[in-house]
Amino acid sequence: MKNFIIYLFLFSSPALIHAQDSASVLFIGNSYTYYNDMPGLFQDLSSSLGKTTYIDSKVNGGATMQVHANDPVSYQKMHSSNWDYVVLQAQSQEPSFPYGQVNSQTLPYAVQLADSVHSIYDCSQAMFFMTWGRENGDPQWDSINTFDKMNERLRDAYLRFAESSDGSVSPVGIAWKYVRDNHPTIGLYTGDGSHPKPTGSYLAACTFYASVFHESPVGSTFLGGLDAPTAAILQNAAAIAVLDSIPTWMLKHHDSLAQVSFETTLDPVSFSASFEENTSYIDNFIWNFGDGTTSTDSNPSHTYGQAGNYTVQLIGYGPCGNDTIANTLVFENTSGIIQHDILSNNYVIKKLSENTYEIEANNEQSLSNVKVINLLGQQVKHAVLFKNESKLKIQLIQKGTHILTFSVGNAFNSLKILNP
Repeated sequence: MKNFIIYLFLFSSPALIHAQDSASVLFIGNSYTYYNDMPGLFQDLSSSLGKTTYIDSKVNGGATMQVHANDPVSYQKMHSSNWDYVVLQAQSQEPSFPYGQVNSQTLPYAVQLADSVHSIYDCSQAMFFMTWGRENGDPQWDSINTFDKMNERLRDAYLRFAESSDGSVSPVGIAWKYVRDNHPTIGLYTGDGSHPKPTGSYLAACTFYASVFHESPVGSTFLGGLDAPTAAILQNAAAIAVLDSIPTWMLKHHDSLAQVSFETTLDPVSFSASFEENTSYIDNFIWNFGDGTTSTDSNPSHTYGQAGNYTVQLIGYGPCGNDTIANTLVFENTSGIIQHDILSNNYVIKKLSENTYEIEANNEQSLSNVKVINLLGQQVKHAVLFKNESKLKIQLIQKGTHILTFSVGNAFNSLKILNP
């Protein structure tokens, strides 16, 4: 009786690793944007860190999303260049109003603007400027009468705008909260408790740098007229707000919009696999199954004739670039006590008795997602005799051929075993 180990080693092509050195950004907003020439601060900060930026702005004091959406100049500016990002900022209070009011009076115009961004240039992204709560909130309304209450409402609304329009969020208000909580002696507001002082605008510029380039602004020699210790604190606050939570803010590199990935389901009995692709900004793709055959089918299945190593490659082509990813499937004959090192994801499986096995992850990796299934893919009864993060002893209860699946680190593994 032959046993077979089947495992996947996932890797991405070097095309996924980008040096992002330039970006074009159009700012559409109001006084929170133009105070202290925040876009200019962003450009100078970027330049100090080796980035080239082309910027423009369309700003009107007190303008709401509706005002921007109804202003022909907004669309003229969008058409003026193939922008990597168009930043959209609402009036400072409107996203903090009650949920229903925001949904009827602000969200439709935010989506209208973002849709225009996408339709004018396929590779342009709408990035929403999450502003900050006022110094003491808005005293007219109990629900937002403190900074924290108002800031949380703004956060929720801007995330809703982005989720509704395939956009992203630059979380300036989150960086603002970090500074208020951890460095309360740094003043961010002018005397009106609303508009930004130079420190506030510099913090916003740092946050936009991290949001656009996905890099920390810490170490920039451009201080925006601030003293070095204060600038360093603001740079760090922006890095923390953005880089710890890139998925939360739905931020995407403008030079890596084209993305492909796929999931694999294995059938260890027939040496076959089915694949399900996930693509973004991709018009066409081709599969290479690693055995000389290719396919342009969506979500294909493929059967391999014999044990061996097969590198499955998915190549995607789109208007914003191309992307490639590959998974290696290895079908390997084994017999007796099973012990195998899987590249960087090492494990050892030992047969301790007729129906008891020990799985141990090597190199301080974690062991997880352990399942026992039959040849129909149904989970079967088993007993876990011992378990910690890296080792597990398992006893098979039912007779017959089973598939033992488990993860070591990020690698999925599947083993065919016989319990006579």
